[in-house]
Amino acid sequence: MGKAGVDRKLVIAVIGGRKCTAREAVLAETVGRELAKREVVLVCGGLSGVMESACRGAAIESGVTVGILPTENPRDCNPYVQLSIATGIGEARNIAVVESADAVIAIDGDYGTLTEIAFALRSRIPVVGLNTWSLYRNGQEDSSIVRAEDAVDAVEKAIALAKGRRTG
Repeated sequence: MGKAGVDRKLVIAVIGGRKCTAREAVLAETVGRELAKREVVLVCGGLSGVMESACRGAAIESGVTVGILPTENPRDCNPYVQLSIATGIGEARNIAVVESADAVIAIDGDYGTLTEIAFALRSRIPVVGLNTWSLYRNGQEDSSIVRAEDAVDAVEKAIALAKGRRTG
């Protein structure tokens, strides 16, 4: 139990671009649905694209969604965010998104997503990748991002890694 006598729910960050293809939107929505079915809190950057699709999926399954926004206006979030946190700090909010999570699922994404991946890995927060970046060091692929085959696989791996991190 937590300090106040309440067990803290698992929190998984879903990160990805503000613009995404229809295929990536379906992946993100399925990830959101699967997280909600497992009573995992979804945290994201609160905007459009992958973030909105993941939140929509979670909302369909009555899940909890948190959006940490780059802007000062809490109403700038997508319509599926339940708890909107306005920061006014721009892309620096990427750190808050990943640091709020027990694990991260990266879906597609551009350079902003890459920064979130880097911040998570630097903080030893596990990252599961679904059609996202690959990292290389000295010409060899770096296995820091755990690869997932599909949305269900991504959620299962992220939850297992998050639970391992809590007990480890």
